[in-house]
Amino acid sequence: MQKIKSLMTRQGLKSPQENVHDLSPVENFRIPSKEELRELREQPTDPQAQQEIINSIEEVYFSNDSFDIVKYELEKLPPVLSLQEMEEYRDKLKQQQAAVSKKVADLILEKQPAYVKELERVTSLQTGLQLAAVICTNGRRHLNIAKEGFTQASLGLLANQRKRQLLIGLLKSLRTIKTLQRTDVRLSEMLEEEDYPGAIQLCLECQKAASTFKHYSCISELNSKLQDTLEQIEEQLDVALSKICKNFDINHYTKVQQAYRLLGKTQTAMDQLHMHFTQAIHNTVFQVVLGYVELCAGNSDTKFQKLQYKDLCTHITSDSYIPCLADLCKALWEVMLSYYRTMEWHEKHDRDEGTVSSSVSDGNNVIGAEETNFDRSYVQKKLEHGLSRIWQDVQLKVKTYLLGTDMSNFKYDDFIFVLDIISRLMQVGEEFCGSKSEVLQESIRKQSVNYFKNYHRTRLEELRMFLENETWELCPVKSSFSILQLHEFKFMEQSRSPSVSPSKQPATAISTTITLFEQYCNEGNPFEIQVNSKDDETEDVLASNGYESDEQEKSAYQEYDSDSDVPEELKRDYVDEQTGDAPVKSVSRETLRSRKRSDYNLNKVNAPILTNTTLNVIRLVGKYMQMMNILKPIAFDVIHFMSQLFDYYLYAVYTFFGRNDTFESTGLGLSSSRLRTTLNRIQESLIDLEVSTDITGTLTAAEERKEKVPSPHLSHLVVLTSGNTLYGLAERVVATESLVFLAEQFEFLQSHLDAVMPAAKKPFLQQFYSQTVSTASELRKPIYWIVAAKAIDYEQMLLLMANVKWDVKEIMSQHNIYVDALLKEFEQFNRRLNEVSKRVRIPLPVSNILWEHCIRLANRTIVEGYANVKKCSNEGRALMQLDFQQFLMKLEKLTDIRPIPDKEFVETYIKAYYLTENDMERWIKEHREYSTKQLTNLVNVCLGSHINKKARQKLLAAIDDIDRPKR
Repeated sequence: MQKIKSLMTRQGLKSPQENVHDLSPVENFRIPSKEELRELREQPTDPQAQQEIINSIEEVYFSNDSFDIVKYELEKLPPVLSLQEMEEYRDKLKQQQAAVSKKVADLILEKQPAYVKELERVTSLQTGLQLAAVICTNGRRHLNIAKEGFTQASLGLLANQRKRQLLIGLLKSLRTIKTLQRTDVRLSEMLEEEDYPGAIQLCLECQKAASTFKHYSCISELNSKLQDTLEQIEEQLDVALSKICKNFDINHYTKVQQAYRLLGKTQTAMDQLHMHFTQAIHNTVFQVVLGYVELCAGNSDTKFQKLQYKDLCTHITSDSYIPCLADLCKALWEVMLSYYRTMEWHEKHDRDEGTVSSSVSDGNNVIGAEETNFDRSYVQKKLEHGLSRIWQDVQLKVKTYLLGTDMSNFKYDDFIFVLDIISRLMQVGEEFCGSKSEVLQESIRKQSVNYFKNYHRTRLEELRMFLENETWELCPVKSSFSILQLHEFKFMEQSRSPSVSPSKQPATAISTTITLFEQYCNEGNPFEIQVNSKDDETEDVLASNGYESDEQEKSAYQEYDSDSDVPEELKRDYVDEQTGDAPVKSVSRETLRSRKRSDYNLNKVNAPILTNTTLNVIRLVGKYMQMMNILKPIAFDVIHFMSQLFDYYLYAVYTFFGRNDTFESTGLGLSSSRLRTTLNRIQESLIDLEVSTDITGTLTAAEERKEKVPSPHLSHLVVLTSGNTLYGLAERVVATESLVFLAEQFEFLQSHLDAVMPAAKKPFLQQFYSQTVSTASELRKPIYWIVAAKAIDYEQMLLLMANVKWDVKEIMSQHNIYVDALLKEFEQFNRRLNEVSKRVRIPLPVSNILWEHCIRLANRTIVEGYANVKKCSNEGRALMQLDFQQFLMKLEKLTDIRPIPDKEFVETYIKAYYLTENDMERWIKEHREYSTKQLTNLVNVCLGSHINKKARQKLLAAIDDIDRPKR
């Protein structure tokens, strides 16, 4: 198009035919002349031949316009020219040129209508351009007129106004920049005031403003400075957050949380908080222990600061152990209390936020509320999870401290104090996160078992020393004495009534108890070392001079003929007195009258019979129970050791007063199989019978012997051979009844022991009570049997009976003198019993057993005397009955025991004289309680007069058959 325009401007408009010639220089090929065109038109045209000629043209002729045809053709010429060949080649080229020209001419003629049409459009475009040139000329003219119409002053005024507006905006920006630059000072002031939310709010506003003016170079620097300041505020905020761990302050924590919320880092804050709490626990315990170690070391050497906490704990001395433990727990309490108050703050904050969000809710706040709820849920889960983590850290730190020192040589009160602190700490753990504190329990259990073994071993040795120095004098205590009055059992009164098990306590009492966190939330510390006021108190359990008051002493001595004259203490049923319970029903007048004769306690009120050693054992039991109550995991070990105290006391009483093989072999069943089994068990498991240590013994044997205690020996001050004192009856009564009293106290404590005993070990406790504690009263029989066997001269009675003539021919009306002698012995026994009762109250069961033993021995002696008779008649047998009936009649006035023991034993033996041969054989087989001698005498003497020799031999053979298994 551009070439066409250039042609038009240079030559003007011509006819298409004329313009064809003008295109030749541009198109770079020769257009045929008119003659040539005419020749071409005149030549016959064969399109196919013509096309073949065009196709024969070399490709190079169709290349770009810069191709030099002449040069190309000249270069193609051969070195040796041939005219004919050249002419032929020239003709060929002409034909090709003619064909091309013909083709071009045909194409031109074909496109001529389109060319004419396009040329008309070009002409129209030229006309439009000329019109546009006229419009531009007129516009310029009008602009010149406008420029000349306005003055220079008007344009200057407008320029100045615009400049003024720009300067006002600039001034405002400068003032903002000035304020931004002074922000650092205000931020520092706010940080000093701990107004973290305000500082962050100000910093964020400054950042927003700085982004508005960031096109100023000074502001770009300020923006980076503000970012640094914000990071600095975050660091200070982290430090402020760490302060929460030791001393929680609501206002301070509220500011810190608001600040983190403005930063949008609530979750990060919670993660950091837990890290700070962990660090606080570590730093706190280290500093506390380090302070005590350095204080005890007495120098300022810094070598301890480089030690690990575990190694540091091993440097704590025994004197500083408890204060350090108390301070350690106090410091850890502060950390846990801070965490507890932190949780409390979040719960209250969440409730308040929930109330506000529920009252004000619209569609715009939905997304924000969802984010807040997500943060709140995250914080809640994190805090709940942190409870067990923090408590685990606390447990591990305290465990390390506990196991760092050997406490086996601590004083009992000190060790109990340690247990009390740990028990309080475990209570804190229970309230803090519901943990059973297995780590603490296991560590304190190890220390307790180790300590308690040594402690118990020492106590057993002390008990042996007490028993060997015990004179078995009565320890005067009030009739209202209860073990709960002893300091060692005060903990039981504080917890609950002994008769009420924890499961039976009213639910309201449990629900109203407040936790330690609630109690010490604002002030105080549960681990403050409190001076125990009980140390300043005195136990009011001893009676003055053995009597509670003058009035009671008088009432104890007075004769009582009616119920109104009887002291209230004596109206109590004796069975109830043994258990310490109030009588269920009133006491009958007959019972009271009988007590005038048989109960030897009219000189004193019915105070418990116990010795100083008994009191010492009871106190030990109280101490053991304190330890067990504080540390339940070692309950079984403690109860096992408690049982050994009772076992040793029982074994000592039996050894001192009840062991007598001569009387035990009488076959009267004085010691039950259960009692014998118990005594054998105690002797095998607890008593060290070896005199000297076997050096060659195995280590196991040495360890077993270490657990045992030598058998105790009775004090030489205790005389058991004097008939005037009834062979030490007072001492025997004190010893035996103090054991019974001790057994009653164990029975009283059974529910407490059962409550703390592990379920798997309860059979041991039940076996201890059923096989050992319950056998204490059974010791009365063998112990008092020895007194009864010596108190009355049974040998003298046998001699008197031997002098009696039993083969009399007539029935006698007067009894024999041996009966009177025996009754005198019983009267003397009664007097001595009264004398002894002035020293020691003799309870009804004791007096009954003594009388029963004496009467039983007397009756058996009577039978033995009858069995020694060489000759006897029917009248002699009647005399025997007379003597025995006289004895019974007089005896019933001395004692209220009914029926008389072994009465049938004598009567049956006497009546056997009247049996026939056949009845006698059956009688012998049925009555195996008689000895072979007694049965043989019965056959030989009593029946010999009216049976033949053969029948006698048969009966003697039957006796021998009965006796054979015994041998």
